[in-house]
Amino acid sequence: MGVEILIPLAGIFMIIAIVVGPAWLKSRERREMQNTLRAAVERGQPLPPELIDALTKEQVRKLPSASRDLRMGVILLALSGGVAAAFLLLGQGVEKEAGYVAGFAAIPGAIGLAFVILSFFNKNKD
Repeated sequence: MGVEILIPLAGIFMIIAIVVGPAWLKSRERREMQNTLRAAVERGQPLPPELIDALTKEQVRKLPSASRDLRMGVILLALSGGVAAAFLLLGQGVEKEAGYVAGFAAIPGAIGLAFVILSFFNKNKD
């Protein structure tokens, strides 16, 4: 195997590690927490209310809220505007092609607009 194949492979493995690594660590942490809770229950020890609050707090945090939807929508709209502006400014010599590529910025823009609209209809106010 040549050295020239190692560079793309390293990039691919790095992306896989960035995506899979945190998910694997989180699942391992949950498994260890469940084993600890199971051992405590089997011994007949009472579970402290703080622990139960901490476990349920994680689930509550994942619920959608109006402020989270609005924040995500504004971020995606800004990303869309930034990508469109970058492609239009960088491709000033080739206007037509830059316009086509900048059109792809409409995808995160449409998703961002949907999040902003959802924030008005969401009943979960933060």
